[in-house]
Amino acid sequence: MKTINIAATLFILLLSSFSLAAQERETPPLTLDKQSDQVYQILGGSGANGGIIVGENAVLVIDSKMDEESVQQTIEAIQGMTDTPIKYLVNTHSDGDHIMGNRYFPESVTFIAQENCRDDFFKENFGRESDWGEPQFYPFTPSIAFKEKLDVWLGKDLVELYYFGVGHTTGDAVVYFPKDKIAFLGDQYFNTRPQLIHSNKNGNSFEHVKTLSRMLETLDAQTFLSGHSDPVGREDIKAHIQSMVARQNKVKDLISQDKSLEETLAEFDETEARLVTSIYNEISEQPSAPINTDPY
Repeated sequence: MKTINIAATLFILLLSSFSLAAQERETPPLTLDKQSDQVYQILGGSGANGGIIVGENAVLVIDSKMDEESVQQTIEAIQGMTDTPIKYLVNTHSDGDHIMGNRYFPESVTFIAQENCRDDFFKENFGRESDWGEPQFYPFTPSIAFKEKLDVWLGKDLVELYYFGVGHTTGDAVVYFPKDKIAFLGDQYFNTRPQLIHSNKNGNSFEHVKTLSRMLETLDAQTFLSGHSDPVGREDIKAHIQSMVARQNKVKDLISQDKSLEETLAEFDETEARLVTSIYNEISEQPSAPINTDPY
């Protein structure tokens, strides 16, 4: 009997641990953070932060979360504040936490992306084959792809889509609502960790510095929303650029001392490892690559 009681206790403890693990994995509730009368940031749910622009005759959604539950919450939240239909969805880039939810939106939605981003939908990523080429998913891939700029009109309201160059990936789009001077950057800005560069998607830290600088020169945006950070202003973007340049200069100096990648990483915090590795490899491949020490 004692053996049975011990087994039962262990079984209950095991069930409890599974229950706690499931609770920890529960998707956080999705909320909308109002930025202006027409612009909202999508927070929570499964996946990166997204956005909503409510136009005169159409709603444009920015990025799509990762799962059906989060998409359904997004749709319900939009329907709870407007009768205007969801007409467009812009994917800022091809990372799964920004595009996997596409397949749960109505087929009536038109999907838009920069042309390199669209190409990435169908490429192998980290050794995993893409399933976006399967017939059932094709309606949820970008049917409109732009090269450098695309204007989308929501009735009288203009939304500008820009491609400023290589950075986090090779297909990062900026969604700009000039009426309110608000720009959505996807993952081209992080303030909770060092900038992430996807070398496997041909992202490049040096090009990223140029890309963000070009964005600031082109747009009069005052508020910048991104996939994994709180809203920030122009000075925050400039500081972000400078922090990347500082790391690039430090890595270049260490390489000039014939430091190995392992020795170089030892000079940085562990949280900087992925970015420093990207920078090291970029410089090693192109030793003469110039570094702009003062973009401003």
